Amino acid sequence: MSLSLLSSGPSAPPAPPVAAASDRVPRCPADALRELVATVFGLPPAVLSASSRGGAEVAFARQTAMYLAHVAFGASYSEIGRGFGRDRTTAAHACRVVEERRDDPRVEAVVQRLERLLAAALRRAGEGRRA
Repeated sequence: MSLSLLSSGPSAPPAPPVAAASDRVPRCPADALRELVATVFGLPPAVLSASSRGGAEVAFARQTAMYLAHVAFGASYSEIGRGFGRDRTTAAHACRVVEERRDDPRVEAVVQRLERLLAAALRRAGEGRRA
């Protein structure tokens, strides 16, 4: 079954199936977030910080990563903008876009899945530091 996050019209090509998230947890939370979001969206992590906008799927994946940086890590819009090579207004816009699109059950399911995966990855990283 494919999941199209980017359009509700029948003419849009189906998106690829959501990929399984990696068990590997990078050391930096921003890197972990980029890797996790890119994996779930089926994209290379580098495209989330690329200087070009990319296609609609890349842009929405980047917006989702920015949103998660804000809600999961409490990062400011300025911090998020710097982390993704954008400015604070772009980060704020990204958070608004994702928040508005969460009304779509398909988007909500993906965002909830990312929130669960991110929480699990952070727990594993924390357990590794205590050992």
